[in-house]
Amino acid sequence: MNEDELHWQSPEWVQLAAQWRLEHGVTYLNHGSFGPAPQPVLAERAEWFARLERQPMEVLTRQLVPGLERARQALAGLVHCRPEDLVLVDNATVAMNVVAGSVPLAPGDEVLLTDHEYGAVQRLWRRRCERAGARLVLCRLPLPLSGAEEVVESVLAAVTPRTRLAVFSHVTSPTAVVLPVAQLCQALRGRGVATCIDGPHAVAMQTIDLCVLGCDYYCGSCHKWLCAPFGTGFLYVHPQRQGGMEPLVISWGRTPEGRPPSWQDEFYWWGTRDPSAWLSIPAAIAFLAAVGWDRFRSRTHALARYARSCIERLTRLPAFVPDSEQWYGSMIAMPLPPLDAAALQQALWCEEQIEVPIIEWQAADGTVHVLVRPSCHLYTTPEHIDRLCAALARHLRR
Repeated sequence: MNEDELHWQSPEWVQLAAQWRLEHGVTYLNHGSFGPAPQPVLAERAEWFARLERQPMEVLTRQLVPGLERARQALAGLVHCRPEDLVLVDNATVAMNVVAGSVPLAPGDEVLLTDHEYGAVQRLWRRRCERAGARLVLCRLPLPLSGAEEVVESVLAAVTPRTRLAVFSHVTSPTAVVLPVAQLCQALRGRGVATCIDGPHAVAMQTIDLCVLGCDYYCGSCHKWLCAPFGTGFLYVHPQRQGGMEPLVISWGRTPEGRPPSWQDEFYWWGTRDPSAWLSIPAAIAFLAAVGWDRFRSRTHALARYARSCIERLTRLPAFVPDSEQWYGSMIAMPLPPLDAAALQQALWCEEQIEVPIIEWQAADGTVHVLVRPSCHLYTTPEHIDRLCAALARHLRR
């Protein structure tokens, strides 16, 4: 899809964009943080919630487990793993906390992260290491990035005999980089290091094949690119790592009915709650499947590529990664000149009605980069990108 084709709005794309009810007049380029759901998914959730209010016993005691099983099976099909290796949680943050609470760490052990990891993930593992007497190691990735080999070499250079776990993103949050996760898993497995992938941005944006990937843990969110309702995520655990896995809340779980106990049992019932978001996951998968996964990825990447080109022309600052789908997907993080990131983000919203993250990202060497990170989905148009670039031009001139 070239730049001219992006400006050509066929009735199909216009109709698809109309499935989102975003606030009129707002240019929403922050799907990567909070991705709203399209109307068919919201309708499915509303129907489940209405059933819950009409007959709570029917939904919570008779329909809930079969509904969760359908959602789990649909997700397992999407990420190519066995349903018995996956549980539903609220989001990738909850999944990562479950991993942190279940992975044994002893004094002197090390947990390895890259400097592109999400701030909350760094905070979580720093606290976990402090409480265990372990050490958090932050590995610096080279900038700009040019090859998968240099990423793998940088990570392996930080591995020591004390490294117990490596945590890295499939698609990084602050820098929007698609990391070579398959190569990293293979290399770290050869060193005897367990791997945990933080994957909230990758679900739907990237093809995920967990059977081939070979990671030990994968933490995903469905409320971003997959457009399931907020509060939907999953945790994949390799069969060899499932012993000792527990949810953050212990309640009734699920009593096995005519089958052996499973590590998943404790994750079925965490207390009374609204399950309608989880039960709507199959509708989100069906919505994007009807569009076509390749068509969705191609269009949203083309929009991100258009944003990259426009912002590069404006700032004369190159992106951190090569211009390839191998390195970025439906969002792009572009460097800006030194400025007050919070003030610019606030001005873009208050004066321009543009929602886009302006990020202060600190690399492991202490260098602070200011980045603008536009995200693109099926409701995004080139005109939205043009609006952002025009607003950036005005504010940068100040």
